[in-house]
Amino acid sequence: MPPKKKGGKGKGLPGGIIDGVDTSQMTREQLEIFALRIKEENEREREERNFFQLERDKIRTFWEITRSELEETKAKLRNKDRQIEEAAEANEEELKFFKQKVKHLQYEHQNNLTECKAEAMVSLKLAQDDHTEQERELLRDKRELKSKIREDELSNQDQIKALKLQFSEEIHKAREEFVKEANEMENKYEKRFNNLKQELGIKHKMEMSEVEERKNTQINELTKSHELAFNEMKNYYNDITLNNLALISSLKDQMEILRKQNERMSKQVADLTLENKRLAEPLKQALADVAEYKRQLQNYEKDKISLANTKAKLVATKKEFDDLTWANEALELRFEKLKGEKDELQSRFVRAVLEVQQKTGLKNALLQRRINTLNSLAENREAVIGELTANKKIPAGLNEKFDKILNKKNQTIKDLQYELARVCKAHETLKTYVRSEMTIS
Repeated sequence: MPPKKKGGKGKGLPGGIIDGVDTSQMTREQLEIFALRIKEENEREREERNFFQLERDKIRTFWEITRSELEETKAKLRNKDRQIEEAAEANEEELKFFKQKVKHLQYEHQNNLTECKAEAMVSLKLAQDDHTEQERELLRDKRELKSKIREDELSNQDQIKALKLQFSEEIHKAREEFVKEANEMENKYEKRFNNLKQELGIKHKMEMSEVEERKNTQINELTKSHELAFNEMKNYYNDITLNNLALISSLKDQMEILRKQNERMSKQVADLTLENKRLAEPLKQALADVAEYKRQLQNYEKDKISLANTKAKLVATKKEFDDLTWANEALELRFEKLKGEKDELQSRFVRAVLEVQQKTGLKNALLQRRINTLNSLAENREAVIGELTANKKIPAGLNEKFDKILNKKNQTIKDLQYELARVCKAHETLKTYVRSEMTIS
């Protein structure tokens, strides 16, 4: 880098003026200083000239080196162009060779693909025909089973109606017999109750009459004894005027007799009172028995109503039990019949499924074998193409063509695999449908 220039104040101006001072008026010292400064500027200018000269030499040397390198590069470029032309000619020859080989491979692949498609179409057509035929057979069997079930239901309904009529007649007869028995029992107990009531009434009347008779007898005896005593006292007062002494003595005797009679009568009255009390208890017991019989009569009415309700419930329960028993027997018979039909249909279904599995298994094996053959063939061709691409350089366009061909083959293999999976899935769907139909039936 050149040295920087320093702008000095002593730069000369026109007219002999330096730094604003005329040279004619400058002193010697000022002139010496000015001369030194000019000398320094001269040295600096010389250094700058030398620096720029060196820079010029460097640039010239660099330009010469660059020119020689450019010539060498142009020579190399010409060599490369010649090599590219030779490589292009070789690539054209190889491209023609590979195009011919690819045409042969495409022709073989097209033939194989046509054969595979034809075989797959034939296999699919056969499988579809078999499945259609089996489906028709199963639908026909289903219709026959449904018609048979409808006939069985109609016959069962007729039997149910006949049994209901017979059962209603039996219930009517049983109800009439029960009503008759109930009326007989009611009349029997009514008669028995009336007899018991009459017997108790007669017994009560007899006891009351006995008590009345005994009471009247006691009263008559007391009346007679009092009348007798009164007559004796009357005779005594009539005879008192005749014989007072005899009367007094006899009166004493009579008083003693009367005292004894009075004691006897008091005793008899006490006995009669006790007898009345003793007879009052049986009377009270008889009245209580009458009340109890009345209460039992009311309870009997309630029990009779409860018995009638219980018998009605028993009849309804028995009827319901008989209905359930009959329905259970009918359902058991129907279950046994349907179970036999189900076993038969299950065996038929198993045979049909085995046949379908054998047919589809054979077809699937053929398709799988064909796919494996195509896969091995494609792998061999990929190996050949890989070796060719490894040994020789192939243009990008040819690689793309090879990739397209390989992708097309892979797509064909995938299509065949998809077709095989679709056939298997259709087979499984048909099996599931048939099983569900068999279960519903």
